[in-house]
Amino acid sequence: MKRILLVDDHEVVRVGLKKIFAEEFSQVIVGEAALPQEAIQLAGKEDWDLIVLELSLGRNSGLDVLKQIKRIQPKVPVLILTGTSEQQYALRAIKAGAAGYVTKISYVADLLQAVKKVVQGGRYISPSLAETLSAHLQDERPEAIHELLSDREFQVMRLIGSGKTVGQIAVMLSISDKTVSTYRARILEKTGMKNNAQVIRYVVERGFFD
Repeated sequence: MKRILLVDDHEVVRVGLKKIFAEEFSQVIVGEAALPQEAIQLAGKEDWDLIVLELSLGRNSGLDVLKQIKRIQPKVPVLILTGTSEQQYALRAIKAGAAGYVTKISYVADLLQAVKKVVQGGRYISPSLAETLSAHLQDERPEAIHELLSDREFQVMRLIGSGKTVGQIAVMLSISDKTVSTYRARILEKTGMKNNAQVIRYVVERGFFD
């Protein structure tokens, strides 16, 4: 019997995943959560074999949810299944405790391979991510300036890069305009950029937007 918790704010995704898992495993119980707080509560109340987590959960960062889940259920593997590309968040997710990272453009066979591997206690990463991790661990590459940012700063950077105003970002993240401006100032200081135009160029060139 496998017990899997699906955390995704799109019902159609959860329905599709339940069908895939029901066809693959002879016995499976699937829990569902659309909201971050709901996911955290369910993660703590039940004994799960696996939690499948989307990183983009409306106004909330899936990385924050991941960190909270790992604090209350450190032994439960969390597999990231997201529409967010590897180059944006994969390294941050692995550092935060994810057992694997799969994008939603992957084949079903790849997803099932990832599920089986992490449930058995292993890790699942793509060849491209493995190369990135290897280089990072061996310190063989110059650090990209966005990696100097905290998770929240990187989130704000992506929103600035997508053309959002301070007020729009404040509403999206449920924080004040002043807090957004503080994050913006930190981003400019840490990266050495001078203005929003440079942030937008950096984000666009690297595809750091949904």
